Amino acid sequence: MSNGKQKANGRGAGEAPGGVQSVDRAVSVLEILAREGSAGVSEVAAEIGVHKSTAFRLLAALEERDLVEQNSERGKYQLGFGVLRLASAIPSRLDMVRQARPVVDDLAQRFDETINLAVVREHYSVHVQQALGSAAVASQNWVGQLTPLHATSSGKILMAHMGEEQLESVLAAAGLKAYTEHTITSRKTLMKQLADARVNGFATAYEELETGLNAAAVPVRDHTGVVVAAVASSGPAYRFDRARIEAIIDDLKAGGERISQRLGWLG
Repeated sequence: MSNGKQKANGRGAGEAPGGVQSVDRAVSVLEILAREGSAGVSEVAAEIGVHKSTAFRLLAALEERDLVEQNSERGKYQLGFGVLRLASAIPSRLDMVRQARPVVDDLAQRFDETINLAVVREHYSVHVQQALGSAAVASQNWVGQLTPLHATSSGKILMAHMGEEQLESVLAAAGLKAYTEHTITSRKTLMKQLADARVNGFATAYEELETGLNAAAVPVRDHTGVVVAAVASSGPAYRFDRARIEAIIDDLKAGGERISQRLGWLG
């Protein structure tokens, strides 16, 4: 056990105020157990510089969430299986990007347009992958960019497959801001489009985020059938128009299904 009474991240125990301090200490407890394998209440208290009663309360709270557990050695704590539950979210997201890559690249080459893979982040969609076709005009890298859900085809697909409670929460947080004169700002119109997206298996956005940019998106499902992402094709409105979208939409749907199958969805 380290005896410098410094937390694993290098800060002193008392630097973070209020509730943030409690969170900071709880994270420090997890880091200690990850480093040492196991530790008792007294050891944890000494490590983070708090009274034993405070250390005990921290451990009890973490134990209630299955993030720590008592091992066979009386009074010792170790990381619990709840940590695996949290950590598993990262590999699944990384695995999705890896599994989607060949399909996204293929679609970009086939359509000669920009293809993006997007997921929900709070009340936005965030692009986690992009491929450009040879005729793609836009050179902007959308990866990592947050975009409004209601003004993008990917966002509409993601919203269409949310539960009612999550959808209401997203709408309350984000609102229906106008980005162009074509942005859908009517809740009634948006809800109709989301219902159509569920029935038709795709959503569109015609110059709703940027003037001169159109897009269409389809869902991507995980092994349980839950929609976890959207794959979209976008292009300039003069070329990527309604007729073009109608011509490629079946192939785009097939691409979304291929990604879903690579994630284990048997459909």
